[in-house]
Amino acid sequence: MHRSFILLLILGLLLITSCQSKVNPEAEKEQVKAVLDNYITSIETENMELYAKVMAHDSDMVNYGTSGAPIIGWDALKKIIEDQNSALSQTKISVTDLAIHVSDNGKFAWATCLWNFKATIGEKILELPVRCTWILEKSGNGWLIVHFHKSVTAAG
Repeated sequence: MHRSFILLLILGLLLITSCQSKVNPEAEKEQVKAVLDNYITSIETENMELYAKVMAHDSDMVNYGTSGAPIIGWDALKKIIEDQNSALSQTKISVTDLAIHVSDNGKFAWATCLWNFKATIGEKILELPVRCTWILEKSGNGWLIVHFHKSVTAAG
């Protein structure tokens, strides 16, 4: 009887651990990269629908652009991006040094990268070297950006 109990306990533990989903870090990193790529595409093409798909819509999230006060909440962020879309044209973003990390439980990811941000504002060409930090959260089967921080490098 004692052996049967131990055997059932071991089988139960094996069953529980085999049913738990395993995190595939490389697959998750690819998904995170796709979200960050879509973010850039949304900025370059002024596509607010795509932008809305990659961003969390939390009223208390805080993001930091390259200047100004913190951007608090989805509504404020949406307004800033719409204003940016109105002011800028021919936006192009080149990414280097992208590093993506996924938490062991697969629920959070963070990334860093450098941008060469180039756009036209009126007749003037704007070119900025930008440092970016991203935090993403797994939502259902996809990833959403829940925080970003951008700063212009000393060269800018």
